[in-house]
Amino acid sequence: MILNHIWGLYTHPKDEWADIDNRHESIMYGLSHIMLVALIPSICGYYAAAHIGWSIGAGDPVKVTESSAMVLAAGMYAAIIAGVFALAYLIQWMAKTFDATPNFTQALELAAYAATPILMVGLAALYPVLWFVAMAGMLAVAYSVYLLYSGVPIMMHIPEEKGFIYASSVVTVGLVLLVCVLASTAMIWTLGFGPEFMG
Repeated sequence: MILNHIWGLYTHPKDEWADIDNRHESIMYGLSHIMLVALIPSICGYYAAAHIGWSIGAGDPVKVTESSAMVLAAGMYAAIIAGVFALAYLIQWMAKTFDATPNFTQALELAAYAATPILMVGLAALYPVLWFVAMAGMLAVAYSVYLLYSGVPIMMHIPEEKGFIYASSVVTVGLVLLVCVLASTAMIWTLGFGPEFMG
């Protein structure tokens, strides 16, 4: 099953990383995982934005039209897939510096499975209150970082000391990718492609 590693990543992450590394799954398996899990924030974000409305402090919930929400959800889905692929490419590219020789499939697995908690927290959008989603997001980011630190030495076959520095580099690159996505979104919105709010 595509999602069979998720429970293990939450209950016994180091053992699960070893299992992922031992299986040598195909690139289609990793791709299927990320394409399926990326649907969670996209669908939940769509439903919250168009049908529930976001509560930002006092006042009525803020909603966007269904067509705007659909465009935002599709854009989010594409950005997630592109972001995970970019992170996987950078993981493989940085590997030489740390005496690791992963193939792209290993790098994609590391990026996809480490990002899973961040994507699964998209379920929090079904209760679209800003403070709640922000708290859930911070917990998910913290666990994703933990998964990355525990997974890099195992997946890249390097000592833990090198793995710590390698994982720190991956976290930095991930933050830069996030800033690039947010900046791109802001630029697109200023060009007139922003969401259409409901009155």
